[in-house]
Amino acid sequence: MPTITHRLSPLVLAVALLASLAPAVSATEGVDTSGPAIEAAEHGALILTNNQRAERGLGALGWDSRLAALARQRAGYMAATGEFSHTHAGGTDVFDMIAASGMTWFGAGEIIAWNTAEALDYSVAFAVQGWMGSPPHAAIVLASEYNAVGFGMAISPTTGRRFWAGVYLKGPAATAASAPTAAASAPTAPTPAASLSRITVVSKTRLDARRVKVTLRWTGGTNELAAADGQRVYQVQKRRDRGAWTTFDTTDTSMTRIWKRGHVYRVRVRSRVDGGRWSSWTAINIRS
Repeated sequence: MPTITHRLSPLVLAVALLASLAPAVSATEGVDTSGPAIEAAEHGALILTNNQRAERGLGALGWDSRLAALARQRAGYMAATGEFSHTHAGGTDVFDMIAASGMTWFGAGEIIAWNTAEALDYSVAFAVQGWMGSPPHAAIVLASEYNAVGFGMAISPTTGRRFWAGVYLKGPAATAASAPTAAASAPTAPTPAASLSRITVVSKTRLDARRVKVTLRWTGGTNELAAADGQRVYQVQKRRDRGAWTTFDTTDTSMTRIWKRGHVYRVRVRSRVDGGRWSSWTAINIRS
């Protein structure tokens, strides 16, 4: 699985999934790829994911047209460029787009996928099947933190690939989806597990007078921190000077960012075990 990412405060989750389950795209003659057909497929993603939630006693996510518009932009970008990525050229991602939209939000997330199913109803089914077929990705679809979502789909004009993006949002409490079962647990558990080994700066490259490119790497602690499927999940927090923390979860052990020069960035990492327990933080300061 390429990536799995969570960001808290605001809480954010981003996941990439390459769905290779579908047959190759052939001629699209006879396949309805009109705007209304694509919109119907996007709403089909909502139905399928809410069905998965309902089977587990979770509240339904509400459709948000603003999130759908962002998801369509994301899918459209990937279809136009062929770049299967959470980041646009220049480093902009969906979280920047949400922040710029003026929406009130406490958490957000993105999942992306592509497949080659010709019929749009098959394409949406393959995308959701792929997300649900992997425990880390299913955890995103079933996350109790979110209460609204919008899906977008776009078709590559050169390859015919169907690109998908789903943008999730935790909005004001008045619109929160609730589960009929026990209340959801807090995003972080108070009982710490073992600490990480270390976090280090791999490289720091000055790009120009205003920007620096920094790559960080961290290593895990004990085997106790590994998840049941062998994937260790790390929570990474970053802030500039004394600003607000941004947080994401990832199975990666490194990150590369382009930062403004003349600031002090603080990055800290911890690891999560099954059941929600977190290790203690390992931190580093980087002067850009």
